[in-house]
Amino acid sequence: AGDDRAEARAAARMLCLLELLYATGLRVSELVALPRSAAATRERYLVVKGKGGRERLVPLTDLAREAMRTHVAHLTAEGSWLFPAESESGHLTRQAFARDLKTAAAAADLRTDRVSPHVLRHAFASHLLQNGADLRIVQELLGHADISTTQIYTHVLDERLKGMVRDLHPLNDRGDQIEASSVSSDEPY
Repeated sequence: AGDDRAEARAAARMLCLLELLYATGLRVSELVALPRSAAATRERYLVVKGKGGRERLVPLTDLAREAMRTHVAHLTAEGSWLFPAESESGHLTRQAFARDLKTAAAAADLRTDRVSPHVLRHAFASHLLQNGADLRIVQELLGHADISTTQIYTHVLDERLKGMVRDLHPLNDRGDQIEASSVSSDEPY
């Protein structure tokens, strides 16, 4: 029975970590250091202290809020951290989370070389942009001081634009690749 409780507790913690990370795009260091009070909020957002001590509001999905409540219900002791651990800081470390995530990925027969906490942050940003979110909004959600840092995630848009031109441009109605070398530069326009 004790093993079952420990497994349920570990599963609830991992679900909470994954749900929060993908739903919010937090930095892994911000996620593992969330205060326990974050789960007690009735608000639909987290107040996150990011790099340089800057605070930002990050919206929460209902699934993320529910995952936090379930995780907290499995915690055995009172404490100040949402993800308490036997570590110097008293909370789960980035490295321990990454290790646990790779273990879960291996158990699910996923390629562990393609799984990391940062992949979920990247997916959060990429999927928002892919679905039409404004780059400045994504910048704010990620806590980037400089827009050029957020632009890393626009590769998704580049691929989408290439696909749109390939699929929708009238000069490409056969689905052929249009190559610049097929147009002679000495022909008059």
